[in-house]
Amino acid sequence: MPASIIDGRKISAAVREQISKDTADFVAATGVTPHLAAVLVGDDPASQVYVRNKERACEKCGLKSTLHRLPSETTQQQLAELVQQLNADESVHGILVQLPLPEHLDATQILDAIIPAKDVDGFHPENVGLMSQGRPRFLPCTPHGVMKMLEHEGIKTSGRHAVVIGRSDIVGKPMAALLVQKGADATVTICHSRTSDISAIARQADILVAAVGIPEFVKGDMIKPGAVVIDVGINRVDDKLVGDVDYSAACEVASAITPVPGGVGPMTIAMLLQNTLHAAKHQASAL
Repeated sequence: MPASIIDGRKISAAVREQISKDTADFVAATGVTPHLAAVLVGDDPASQVYVRNKERACEKCGLKSTLHRLPSETTQQQLAELVQQLNADESVHGILVQLPLPEHLDATQILDAIIPAKDVDGFHPENVGLMSQGRPRFLPCTPHGVMKMLEHEGIKTSGRHAVVIGRSDIVGKPMAALLVQKGADATVTICHSRTSDISAIARQADILVAAVGIPEFVKGDMIKPGAVVIDVGINRVDDKLVGDVDYSAACEVASAITPVPGGVGPMTIAMLLQNTLHAAKHQASAL
């Protein structure tokens, strides 16, 4: 039987509807509109699409969104100064620096400069540490979105073997951390470029998360029959968007699968909005 499709657009719409209600209640109670400031350096086409989608999502949910566009030749100091200005701006509750940055800029240094209370991506070391200890200020958007999808679909994680392919700080590592924490209680294996016989390990997974950044890396014979496959990848191949999973082959083996596009991507944006609202609530309570 072909795999059932985990529809990220449908699930994210339900999440955004709740965010809209919560935002309206917060604005009515405080007079404060949650405000996300996005910083886009250069003219990377994919980044421009991502930022535009985030702006539209904010507007639909009643959040304020401000975009700061900077030329590709922006210096480290100029970008750092903008981040400090946004840190000091009490009307801004969340700061998003769109990645990737031009090669001459040190992304780690810039992300570390965002104060933790406004780090709605969850990338700051302080927020990573809190998340790892199971007491997060913010959960990183893409892994949190995946957990929401599993919860929505009633997919059990406790006692199951989850395999995460990819060890990035943005997806792979935090994804594994969330799956292993109390409440999720999965047994987790992380695979990466130096893992021997990835195929054999992937075939052990009850839940397989592909976040390796290689188009259609996961083939059908790497999937355990009946496994749940979460495809985090988004790659452009010949003007077509494909994931890290060979979708047609995987559909014949898996019990459930996320499509690309329309799977994890919409959930990432929904979780960003949720983090921005949470940041606004936290900062309002601190006044």
